[in-house]
Amino acid sequence: MTTEAKQPSTGVQWVDIDEHQAGQRIDNFLMTRLKGAPKTLIYRILRKGEVRVNKGRVKAPYRLQAGDKVRIPPLRLPEEKAPPKVSEGLSSRLEDAILFENDQLLVVNKPSGLAVHGGSGINLGLIEALRVMRPQAKFLELVHRLDRDTSGAVMVAKKRSALKALHEDLRQNRVDKIYHALVVGRWSKRRVKVEAPLKKNELKSGERVVRVDADGKASLTQFRVLQQFEHCSLVEAKPITGRTHQIRVHTQYAGHPIIGDPKYGDEQANREMREQGVKRLFLHAAELRVRLPGTGERIIVKAPLEAPLQQALARLR
Repeated sequence: MTTEAKQPSTGVQWVDIDEHQAGQRIDNFLMTRLKGAPKTLIYRILRKGEVRVNKGRVKAPYRLQAGDKVRIPPLRLPEEKAPPKVSEGLSSRLEDAILFENDQLLVVNKPSGLAVHGGSGINLGLIEALRVMRPQAKFLELVHRLDRDTSGAVMVAKKRSALKALHEDLRQNRVDKIYHALVVGRWSKRRVKVEAPLKKNELKSGERVVRVDADGKASLTQFRVLQQFEHCSLVEAKPITGRTHQIRVHTQYAGHPIIGDPKYGDEQANREMREQGVKRLFLHAAELRVRLPGTGERIIVKAPLEAPLQQALARLR
């Protein structure tokens, strides 16, 4: 006979909202604060007025302000999962991969093979690792994402105000994200852009793929040839829109898929280039041009290629 573990009960919590927490909706704040609490519970205690802000009832859309005093009622919650463990090797690698840091923003040169966040069977991603490595940090959130197999510069906000400002700059196309990709064949210097609508599809197997489709969302990528080799080209790609797998699908659509791409690539070319040392997707977020939250100063952050890809390019030359 088994007995269920009792859920720990919390007492009344009083939380003073600081500048890091200000600006977010009360429901989102409670979901972060009350780990494991079902959404139905969050909205029920809000609806019943059990959550108070400055002694008054509030609704879910209420946005917290610095100085607010929040009362959270006693609740029975599931036990928190232990934080994932970060190996010394990964911790050291990520510390060495920090490209820029101030009190608002952290930019990391993410290695290929590391997801930006956990989920879907992945226990540990970049953001979870950074939170474990920096337990004193009150706020660390991804500003944008990279595919797991793509390497390069990823922005992590250290303040909610910075996250908000950077998201607005991304929406207004004020952040330039520059990628380097090694593609099959000789890319024409006259082809400076690919403009083709993209649509997400799900195969019978359950795998999700993106295709060029007239019913898809408008998508534009600008291209520039950096170097040409006998059977491939190193190109710079600047996505103007931010669709899933945009660069990978646009290069495929142009007839020059990215080398090492298992989903949209050329199998024979991938096999041949593995012998040259390209054993992963050759797509790298090489440069970010961004305004610093708070000051408005514009900076350029460059992320060097991983050594195996640099060596592969040297062999091709």
